[in-house]
Amino acid sequence: MAERVEGFNFEQRHGKERVRVARLWKTKEGKHYVVEWRVGISLFSDCVNSYLRDDNSDIVATDTMKNTVYAKAKECSEILSVENFAIELAKHFISFYRQVTTAIVNIVEKPWERIIVDGQPHMHGFKLGSERHTVEAIVKKSGALQLTSGVEGLSVLKTTKSGFEGFIRDKYTALPETRERMLATEVTGLWRYSYESLSSVPQKPLYFMERYGDVKRVLLETFFGPPNVGVYSPSVQSTLYQMARATLNRFPDIDSVQLKMPNIHFLPVNISNTGGQIVKFNDDVYLPTDEPHGSIQATLSRFWSKM
Repeated sequence: MAERVEGFNFEQRHGKERVRVARLWKTKEGKHYVVEWRVGISLFSDCVNSYLRDDNSDIVATDTMKNTVYAKAKECSEILSVENFAIELAKHFISFYRQVTTAIVNIVEKPWERIIVDGQPHMHGFKLGSERHTVEAIVKKSGALQLTSGVEGLSVLKTTKSGFEGFIRDKYTALPETRERMLATEVTGLWRYSYESLSSVPQKPLYFMERYGDVKRVLLETFFGPPNVGVYSPSVQSTLYQMARATLNRFPDIDSVQLKMPNIHFLPVNISNTGGQIVKFNDDVYLPTDEPHGSIQATLSRFWSKM
């Protein structure tokens, strides 16, 4: 929040970015669980004197923030979701330091997945997946909470059941209309939960970890459709809307969904020269491209959502 300083509006925050931490839990049965997080912390605090009067007595050092990440990870003796860790970390800063009025914690979780050997989950073996789980927790001194989870780098492709027709045509339009094309995108999604206070957060262990998997499953099922027949996509815009709507319909504790879905093009290859066409590939050989790509994004929210 801005404040008046020497005739100006002044707003400040400080924090620590890209704090990397891995936490390993071991059960009595010898099964290991591991997470790797990249943590960012931003604090709104009453430390104006450090800017105006060379007085650092109200500053929480950013090195202290880094060390706090490791200490709090150590204190988590039981497996917990990245959402719960972000909330616990933010709660520490707003309760431990009287100067801190609001704490914002952003975390990206690296997708270490348990490996399967001979059909059995390995007790301590993991491989790196692709898409990343993201979280932002904003906690205020009053206990007010704003919690947003998400996924980034979710790459998906279907080889049929996609088209694009009826769009505006003018003298600059070269794109042909089609009812048969490949559809590929890399989904970045954010969903904001309806929990508005620390006291309202579900106490069920690993609740948010399960919810993340459930939301991702709904997004994928809506994109691809039933396994045997699929579902037709008349545009990336239409598919994006159906994915967002399905998420809100399935999960009442999610208030809003934001999706970004670039249209990553696979262009049919045909070879020709001045003498005519040499080879026609009949849409079975493609040139994959990632630049330039279409950019499609939208947010769908309930009427009462603040997103």
